[in-house]
Amino acid sequence: MSGTDLLALLTALGAATVGGVFYGFSSFVMKALAQLPAAQGVAAMQRINIVVINPWFMGAFMGTLLLSIACVVVAVMAGSAALLAGGLLYALGTFGVTMAFNVPRNNRLARLDAASSDAAAYWPTYVREWTRWNHVRTAAALVAAACAVLVCYS
Repeated sequence: MSGTDLLALLTALGAATVGGVFYGFSSFVMKALAQLPAAQGVAAMQRINIVVINPWFMGAFMGTLLLSIACVVVAVMAGSAALLAGGLLYALGTFGVTMAFNVPRNNRLARLDAASSDAAAYWPTYVREWTRWNHVRTAAALVAAACAVLVCYS
């Protein structure tokens, strides 16, 4: 196995792992939270947003970002379209979308008292918008993984 293949494989595993976490949120977690009374849904999501900052998830999320940046560099030097696509999809479509769209919504939610009328008013908007952007980052992570896998078979 070449160094490029190993880089692609590790990137594929990381992107697929992160994409799977995001897929769970898109397919059932956010739906379940949305069905709770607003105060409970807000409180649960506030807790999730704290607990997610842990070595296991952040290692996969940020480690895959570093791998995806390496993919872009190697792809430019080696002329690999699939590796370039995988690296860019993860870096921009997963990490970039998270930082530009999901994190600001999480930060706004964190500032609210879960039992307040402001939280109840914001909750449906949060769920709709956060989930929409989560779909984007889920797709980007999973397609990034597929692109990286293609490198191993080319």
